[in-house]
Amino acid sequence: MVNAIVLLSVRSDRINQAAQEIVELAGVSEVYSVAGQYDLVVVIRARDDEQIATLVTEQLLQVEGLLSSETLIAFRTISRHDLESMFSVGLD
Repeated sequence: MVNAIVLLSVRSDRINQAAQEIVELAGVSEVYSVAGQYDLVVVIRARDDEQIATLVTEQLLQVEGLLSSETLIAFRTISRHDLESMFSVGLD
């Protein structure tokens, strides 16, 4: 499993709609509305790099109202929860 965090700046009149559209995309596990430099934080849990590439460049960045993005690829996940087993069901 490959994890990524995408930081998005969104037009203020589209933040809620964009979040709803993004959370429906396959591979997106969570979308957070945040304060600060960015408007939305998207957590992606994908089966491989190809799924992340498709999700970010072909789907996520097509959502209306996005102004800018920054994608962070996670090398390791350090957590008290076994995320691999929680999110890998059905990915074989």
